[in-house]
Amino acid sequence: MADPLVFKPLPVDPKTELQRRLDAAPIEHAEALLVAWDVLQAAHDQGLLDALHGLIGAKDAITGKIAEYAKQPEGITGIRNLLAAAKIVTALDPEVLDQLSKVIVSASEEHRREEEPPSLWQIARRTTSEDSRRGLSFVTMLLAGLGRSMKR
Repeated sequence: MADPLVFKPLPVDPKTELQRRLDAAPIEHAEALLVAWDVLQAAHDQGLLDALHGLIGAKDAITGKIAEYAKQPEGITGIRNLLAAAKIVTALDPEVLDQLSKVIVSASEEHRREEEPPSLWQIARRTTSEDSRRGLSFVTMLLAGLGRSMKR
């Protein structure tokens, strides 16, 4: 019958492995370390580190004030409104928002170029285009939904 092989693993010292990785870090991550030092210096130059240090030192006072305001009815309503607004924003398609921002910029530039306000006839003519009707349809759907939600 065969004799079993005796296997005895070498003892591993986690501190030795950490020290080896720490010694190799400046060489392996030199560029990242230089960028981190630059960011740290820029934060120091701008006073951000001092502000952060102050925030950390005043954390008890800050959290106390936040808790005090959050338990007031206005704070509760504000938090609920913030969550509802976040829900609305996350439901929007980023492509649509991008197009909307471009349209708003374009429309505000056109509006600035108008020397006189348009007549009612000119406004009515704008609404006859296919794009205007599509936009008006969307706005009227929003208004109908708003009216429905205001029923008590």
